[in-house]
Amino acid sequence: MSQSTRVFVARLAGLAVFDPLGDQVGVVRDVVVTFSSTRRKPLAVGLVVEVAGRRRVFVPLTRVTSMEAGQVITTGLVNMRRFEQRPTEVRVIAELLDRTVTVREIDEEPYEATVEDVAIERVRAREWSVEKIFVRKPDPREKSLFRITRRRGETALVDVDRVSGLREHEADQRADLWLDNFDDLKAADLAEMIRDLPPARRLQVAGGLRDEKLADVLEELPEDDQVQILAALEGERAADVLEEMQPDDAADLLSELTPEAQERYLRLMEPEEAEDIRRLLTYDEDTAGGLMTTEPVILPPEATIAEALATVRRSELSPALAAMVYVCRAPTETPTGKFLGIVHIQRLLREPPHESIGSVIDKDVEPLAPDDSVAAITRELATYNLVSLPVADEDGHLVGAVTVDDVLDHLLPEDWREDRLDEVTDG
Repeated sequence: MSQSTRVFVARLAGLAVFDPLGDQVGVVRDVVVTFSSTRRKPLAVGLVVEVAGRRRVFVPLTRVTSMEAGQVITTGLVNMRRFEQRPTEVRVIAELLDRTVTVREIDEEPYEATVEDVAIERVRAREWSVEKIFVRKPDPREKSLFRITRRRGETALVDVDRVSGLREHEADQRADLWLDNFDDLKAADLAEMIRDLPPARRLQVAGGLRDEKLADVLEELPEDDQVQILAALEGERAADVLEEMQPDDAADLLSELTPEAQERYLRLMEPEEAEDIRRLLTYDEDTAGGLMTTEPVILPPEATIAEALATVRRSELSPALAAMVYVCRAPTETPTGKFLGIVHIQRLLREPPHESIGSVIDKDVEPLAPDDSVAAITRELATYNLVSLPVADEDGHLVGAVTVDDVLDHLLPEDWREDRLDEVTDG
């Protein structure tokens, strides 16, 4: 074991974990500690490590030989069973950082502070315990319970036995540090980590996300979790998040609520954003209208190929939506003017940039009707090897587009998001 015996947990997050031969095992995501009435200090028992397939497994600290130089070295013996937290266990990054605690120093008045880091130390050959807590006193100018761009206030490194409130739930616990560690993850991975949190902490973390990031995460969560998080947000904030979601995903979420709750949220939204969702809610969920998005890439025929390529480069577009441009007469907001046809991105890449997209339209793909079944949609996608299809009304106006990921999401079992990690682990 390294001579260094004090390790700050927040600095471990994201470090690579290696076996003795130098092969990477995974990445550190958290440290697990246990509290006991018979021990004066919490015991650090292991690491939560993310391995291949986004599985999170438990690595006991007894199998860690070194935690220094920006890496963690293990004995190489790692149980690949998915980590399941026990009632006596607490995850430091997920549950302790940002917690409001009371510090009682000798000969000083007790004061409240926020946990910013936790130091674990090796106290015996195979035993680590929590020894120090790095805290920050609140600044009176700080009013938000969520994320801020700059931290202020006096800091202190105090003995753990001078700190109370580590085990209790605090209603005003923030999520700043948790998000600092994991906010760069893809939405699907972040959603899985949020689902692993205790229910109260899950709401705190979700509330600390930016509107657009929370919208992306909600789209990756099971419906029950979506509803729970939406209900915990203030009305205006919930409306802002719904506006950031893809209209079809927002409609799916609202469809889980009562008509009264739907109307309450829709009234808080911007009229144009709400109108798209109201229209989607009128369609049966098993039809093209119920599966479609109202925001595909739509351009008029006089737009140039250079303009089209610039449009499909937008980072917020999914690969399926970016693969095709829908050409329509004005207006180019759904429901559009007359639908003329489609242009594939591969065709755009082969043509001169100054040419108009109207000169390269593919008119062979017939649009779906809003009431077409899922079976009809899948047949069309498979027949023409497409990743999206237009949906038009009886007057030939484009009302939306169905993408292959919309269809897959519908065909998979309702709880596929919940079972995703278990299936990977079992495999």
